[in-house]
Amino acid sequence: TPRTNGMVERFNGRIADVLKTHHFHSGQDLEQTLMRYVTLYNHQLPQSALKSKTPMQAMKEWYASRPDLFHKRPYDRPGCDT
Repeated sequence: TPRTNGMVERFNGRIADVLKTHHFHSGQDLEQTLMRYVTLYNHQLPQSALKSKTPMQAMKEWYASRPDLFHKRPYDRPGCDT
């Protein structure tokens, strides 16, 4: 949807800003910085599109009201779900 596209574009723009303003000494340094940003974004930054909730807060509310939409229960750890 256009709204979802806008959210993704804003997130990508923020990541691009992080990448432009930092010098990374290694791939590991880059990965750690990205993981810190993802954690900050998902757990600390309220989003207006989510009614001033963080993405994690919104996901937990969706899970509480519609667990049938999820394959797994949301958890508070950042990173890829492997």
